[in-house]
Amino acid sequence: MLVAKKPLTNLQIELLRLYAHQVEEKDLLQIKELIGQYFAKRLTQFADEAWAQNNWTDQDMEAILNDPNQ
Repeated sequence: MLVAKKPLTNLQIELLRLYAHQVEEKDLLQIKELIGQYFAKRLTQFADEAWAQNNWTDQDMEAILNDPNQ
């Protein structure tokens, strides 16, 4: 199976630079937590924008969340 080589993303390069240095396990866990918080915040912002653009109500969101086809 041939796998096409893709260049590293700017995020991957930056993380490689960071991880080139030995850090304590507690620091590594905190860094991972910060990255997770960042992406969770971005996702929340994206969802808030979609909510506003579509004029969704709480009932709309419940229907989306409970749709078995999603």
